[in-house]
Amino acid sequence: MSDPNETLRMAALNYHEFPKPGKLEIRATKPLANGRDLARAYSPGVAEACLEIKADPANASRYTSRGNLVAVVTNGTAVLGLGNIGALASKPVMEGKAVLFKKFANIDCFDIELDEPDPEKLAAIVCAMGPTFGAINLEDIKAPDCFIVERICRERMDIPVFHDDQHGTAIVVGAAAKNALHVAGKRWEDIKIVSTGGGAAGIACLNMLVKLGVRRSNIWLCDINGLVYEGRAEDMNPQKAEFAQKTDLRTLDEVIEGADLFLGLSGPGVLSVEQVKKMAPRPIVFALANPTPEIMPDLAREAVPDAIIATGRSDFPNQVNNVLCFPFIFRGALDVGATQINDAMQIACVDGIAELARATTSAEAAAAYQGEPMTFGADYLIPKPFDPRLSGIVSTAVARAAMESGVAARPIEDLDTYKAKLDASVFKSALLMRPVFEASKKDARRIVFAEGEDERVLRAAQAVLEETSEQPILIGRPSVIEARCERMGLDIRPGRDFRLVNPEDDPRYRDYWGSYHEIMKRRGVTPDLAKAVMRTNTTAIGAVMVHRGEADSLLCGTFGEYRWHLNYVSQVLSDKNHHPHGALSMMILEDGPLFIADTHVRVYPSPEDLAETAMGAARHVRRFGIEPKIAFCSQSQFGNQGEDSGKRLRAAIALLDAAPRDFCYEGEMNIDTALDEELRARLLPDNRMEGAANVLIFSNADAASGVRNILKMKGGGLEVGPILMGMGNRAHIVSPSITARGLLNMAAIAGTPVATYG
Repeated sequence: MSDPNETLRMAALNYHEFPKPGKLEIRATKPLANGRDLARAYSPGVAEACLEIKADPANASRYTSRGNLVAVVTNGTAVLGLGNIGALASKPVMEGKAVLFKKFANIDCFDIELDEPDPEKLAAIVCAMGPTFGAINLEDIKAPDCFIVERICRERMDIPVFHDDQHGTAIVVGAAAKNALHVAGKRWEDIKIVSTGGGAAGIACLNMLVKLGVRRSNIWLCDINGLVYEGRAEDMNPQKAEFAQKTDLRTLDEVIEGADLFLGLSGPGVLSVEQVKKMAPRPIVFALANPTPEIMPDLAREAVPDAIIATGRSDFPNQVNNVLCFPFIFRGALDVGATQINDAMQIACVDGIAELARATTSAEAAAAYQGEPMTFGADYLIPKPFDPRLSGIVSTAVARAAMESGVAARPIEDLDTYKAKLDASVFKSALLMRPVFEASKKDARRIVFAEGEDERVLRAAQAVLEETSEQPILIGRPSVIEARCERMGLDIRPGRDFRLVNPEDDPRYRDYWGSYHEIMKRRGVTPDLAKAVMRTNTTAIGAVMVHRGEADSLLCGTFGEYRWHLNYVSQVLSDKNHHPHGALSMMILEDGPLFIADTHVRVYPSPEDLAETAMGAARHVRRFGIEPKIAFCSQSQFGNQGEDSGKRLRAAIALLDAAPRDFCYEGEMNIDTALDEELRARLLPDNRMEGAANVLIFSNADAASGVRNILKMKGGGLEVGPILMGMGNRAHIVSPSITARGLLNMAAIAGTPVATYG
């Protein structure tokens, strides 16, 4: 039987070694493909940027990466729980920190490991690197040297200097403590705190708690030599001395009596079960030593069942993790050109993190931590690192605090727009969806979700109520929906926040099956069959509601096959003015959006179908504020092949040519020709399209669906859609892989009045 620890060890080593050593690489952000590019990137063009910076140093943020570049600097004297392992051995940790900067805040980062134990010399080296970086993150430098390094760097440098071991830990502890007090019903000014660990992180945490309102006289600091008291000479420094108590007490066991909060940043087993029992009612135990805390959570909970507990570990609730802080405090600081990270910015970070934990859990965080309870309370005091809202909320709060406290060299005029931009960097669809969301706010349309019991639908319904003016209607069993909302920590409840249709027992059942039978009575549907359909088929129920005017649009398809849903949508909602004529998917790629049609509706569309799809696509693409450039794609290229697909596409183009059109289209052509203007110009110099096509229409659904799925699975594309064209925005059928965010996007599309796009 394999040793789990050895398995984990090898997995970690393989992660660092393969497919190439390390966790970082450097990539160019500008093209360097020809002599013209070389002349701009280097000599002679580079001189122009140099001269602009010489004239005004602030231009460095315009013409170089400095404004988004952070240095993670260490000398390896206090690395994680490994101690003084040296600069070289610390490199994997610093590379990892750089990866987190990039992942969570899109900040570029160099890891710099310096073999210099002298704190003053180390500080001088860091200060000398100032021209390279927009900010400095000091990391894993032992105490008290870290205090010296940080002080010197702060005094000499005009960019933010932040020692994450101190202030990052303090910020996250502050946020967790703020919410723990909220849960316990206690106040900053009343609590007694006992802390173990007189290192940099411990001292910084205590200073932060004082800034938040704790009385310094109520803080009792212990270290390996016992209580820090007035007159103690052993292992003291000025930072510890600020928390010295005038008392005859000397040990942790003596001072823990009646403590409201235990803050451990020391080592394993420091706090005993008996000591937890001595604490005040509803004690708060932050046992943050890694990897083994001062007391294991199960022991603390056994001693006092209602204790509120946090650790530094990911396998227990309430992990105090600096990644909740440092990417976002640097993001906000860099974006306003802050000259330092001051107290106001740090407290803004505390408040932002704490506020987010009290909000409804995001669908993305829930998906990343499946099975974990994520409802605000004793076991959920701070948000999860993969909550994508952290960037927008925390970075914006930090930027605002920097501006209000006067340390922002480049103030941001519109913080709401700034937050939207940050959200767009995390939610890939946010920027493109903005015009759709704005349009959806103009009319409170009623959106019925056919699969109302689905967790994604429930999260989407919560988001619809928070972010739009739409009115969600859910089809499902009340008891199931109520229980799932409770389990997922959602605020919404049926009957209070949204209307509900219960297929098992709804007073409108007679009306619904009667309407369905009236529509389908000459298509083989008997009254008994109509009754059965209205008891079991939620898509048909939703379509009937739209038909009867009880809802404005239907969303369905979170499970099942697309054409099965399409059958019932077509049965009930097609009329002389509406019929499905194509499914359009917007694929959001690294370099922008690309629309694909028809992915689902018509397997082998006729020329008339293809022309209709193009016209519908043009209307829908404009909903996103994008001018459509439509390419008809085939193996054939501008008439060079006579196969069926080329013939049908050429015939479709002829149909479009027969009348004036207000959109650009061209074809038939290969995909690379559609996307490469230079290639297209060589093949057909007088073609009517400029630039790359942004809509690709295919001659059959297999090709369209295949391209869509390849872009999604291998190209990193994020899908918005499929958008069902031709139904007057009265129904949309999503795919089973859709996320809660995807459903919110589709609800916004469904919530747009038809008049806004024709």
